[in-house]
Amino acid sequence: MKKVHVIAILSLCVASLAITGCATIAGSTNMLTDERIKSETSGALGYSPNDLTIVSRRTEGVNTYVNLKANDGKEFTCVINGGNLFTMGVTNPPMCSTKGEPIKTDPFQR
Repeated sequence: MKKVHVIAILSLCVASLAITGCATIAGSTNMLTDERIKSETSGALGYSPNDLTIVSRRTEGVNTYVNLKANDGKEFTCVINGGNLFTMGVTNPPMCSTKGEPIKTDPFQR
């Protein structure tokens, strides 16, 4: 009976380390350039890429969080999923909202 518990605990530890390792690798292999971020988010926001400036960005796991400012002074927050080694550089459409509002995670919600 104790052998089963030890195997279960070891399996859980190995799975936890694997998941943590995957998130670390995904974050460190992010392939999204500033130009690509502006290109992808501009379509979702209805601006030209040249009208957007990246204020800040951070990558956590497979998500890249970006704060953008448009030439007209409006500010936006976007999340881009993908763009790393695990997704072979492919991304999902960005999810964006006006700064200070919650991001709508349903792409069909307006």
